[in-house]
Amino acid sequence: MVLLTLAAVQNGASSAGGRYVALNSAAALVCGLALLVPRGPWWLAPVLTTVAASVWGWPVLPLLLIALFDLAARRRILAAVVCSAVALAANAVLRPATSLWTPQQYGSTLFLLLAVLGGLWMGNRRRLVQALHAQVEHLRTERELREQAARMAERSAIAAEMHDVLAHRLSLIALHTGVLATRKDTLPGPVVERLGLLRAASTEALTDLRDVLGALRATDDLPAADPPAPVLRDVEEMIEQARAAGQVISATVEGSPEQAPAAHRLAVYRLVQEALTNARKHAPGAPARVRIAYGPPATLIEVTNPPGTPGPGIQQVPSGFGLIGLRERVEALGGHLSAGPGGAGAWRLAARIPHPDPDLNPEQDGPRT
Repeated sequence: MVLLTLAAVQNGASSAGGRYVALNSAAALVCGLALLVPRGPWWLAPVLTTVAASVWGWPVLPLLLIALFDLAARRRILAAVVCSAVALAANAVLRPATSLWTPQQYGSTLFLLLAVLGGLWMGNRRRLVQALHAQVEHLRTERELREQAARMAERSAIAAEMHDVLAHRLSLIALHTGVLATRKDTLPGPVVERLGLLRAASTEALTDLRDVLGALRATDDLPAADPPAPVLRDVEEMIEQARAAGQVISATVEGSPEQAPAAHRLAVYRLVQEALTNARKHAPGAPARVRIAYGPPATLIEVTNPPGTPGPGIQQVPSGFGLIGLRERVEALGGHLSAGPGGAGAWRLAARIPHPDPDLNPEQDGPRT
């Protein structure tokens, strides 16, 4: 555009006897500026170039071609045809020295036609590219929806398998222990106590399984509702149940559970439960030491146990994925979990979960900038 504008100014000066300070050169400069500035009425540049080409002819023709090209690319075909017709008709009536009707090697009408056709091609190409981009975006969205549907179907299948495999067996355990507990008059006291613990554990396991299945079956298509509050079980009660089952545990609790958020308390329960379960499986007979600190700035959990001595007839249970899930839970809360052998062959599980900053709580202080 800058080169064409300079060429139009030079052509205007040549037609004015070599004088750059002339009306036709100033008109060419104004038309070039109107084409270069994108902010303005769409009709301003075509009108100025049409008027200039009508009065002076060939010197302003390159700028008129650009204006016609832009009109055609924007699908303003009627405006482009009107500007071409007005410029040709005005040159036929005014007959300037460099008229568009002056015989040239290539006629001026051919230049005008080429500008309109080129603008039409460019505009169609731009719209085709935009349509292709929209199609690609539509395909990407459709692929994400298919992947989401596949995930939902897989989660439903997992939930169904878990329900068929685990719920039935846990229900049988709870049922048989309940039947045996009804005959407690004929059973020894320790056996009745163990049956009660077994029934309570199986009932809690069914509750946990129901929560997991509900999370797996949840879909985004369901109407939004308040999520159910997590079941905040008492850690000390769980430790007492483990002691009643014969496990030796020394526990130290610092602070009050109410000092920690609900998500922290649920994580504490799961961490201690997993640590004590691992101690019973891999170090039977070894005492475990539990330390919990609820106070800010962080919730601390530490469970240690020395290596145990498996008794005769005790079969080791293979390890699962409990620590992996616990690590993900702790990291989701912004904390850190470490588990592994410590000194003298002891096993140590330690976690630190920082408390949220109260200044960043939008429900308390409102949004901050």
